[in-house]
Amino acid sequence: MKMQLETITFDKKSEFQRAQIISTAPFGKTLVLDGKTQSALADEYVYHESLVHPAMLAHPNPKNVFIGGGGELATAREVLKHASVERCVMVDIDEIVVNICKEELPEWHGGCIHDARLHLAYDDAKAWLERSDEKFDVVIMDIADPIEAGPGYVLYTQEFYNFVTSRMNPGGIIVTQSGPGSVMNIHECCTVINNTLRSTFDHVVPYTADVPSFGCNWAFNMAFNNDSAVATAAAAAGVPPQSYILTQAVAEVDADIEKRITGELRFMDGVAMKGILGVPKSARKLLAEETRVMTVANPVFMY
Repeated sequence: MKMQLETITFDKKSEFQRAQIISTAPFGKTLVLDGKTQSALADEYVYHESLVHPAMLAHPNPKNVFIGGGGELATAREVLKHASVERCVMVDIDEIVVNICKEELPEWHGGCIHDARLHLAYDDAKAWLERSDEKFDVVIMDIADPIEAGPGYVLYTQEFYNFVTSRMNPGGIIVTQSGPGSVMNIHECCTVINNTLRSTFDHVVPYTADVPSFGCNWAFNMAFNNDSAVATAAAAAGVPPQSYILTQAVAEVDADIEKRITGELRFMDGVAMKGILGVPKSARKLLAEETRVMTVANPVFMY
């Protein structure tokens, strides 16, 4: 993949990472952390809508939502489109990144920074959760990839997933971005994250979406236990949760979006939901065969 660098408007190393705001052709303004594209104006909506809405729509009435990371504030933007949300807590470790995104990437937050339901904290997400006894209906992990020099690989580990269940309400759902998701590279970290989640949760649903500025399809994993509404409905239908979600009528998903979401969705609708959940057969085989579990002592890094 080739792109043309047009401008660099911000370049600073914080306590945690190097942050840059650049502009390229054809992707426009782009946030780059430690040399890796985080989101670009041309297609950030694909990533953020894919990260947020499958989990939010799978929960019947999400009121309290936790976002780990999310520095661009676009994840919060999508969460706050749900009328049911009463409180959205976003905890990002790097205040410098959040502040520069507020200033230079206003399209990402879309004004959500003025929503009284949004509560920002600048802290390690795990440390914040450990100090708080607050519980959430949906937990969204929008954090940097698990790289060796990065600040957040612990948030992909079995220890974290075991802990986070204590901060989830009954029927709660967690979703995490999971790195590259194409048939050629889904094994880099997505399959490991999937298997690590499976070591803690009853059900894990992988899915992928095409995010061109990332250079390939991008992966996500959504996890929940048997007490969740989607698992209960799937059990009643006698099918696995992923099959149940896939067999939902397009019109049913569209009606749910119309009923529950305020504001425009540019990517997600019933057809798109089916599309991103349709993980290719070869990738499903790699997911099923994965045996690695990421722990603090035995991390798996993406390079």
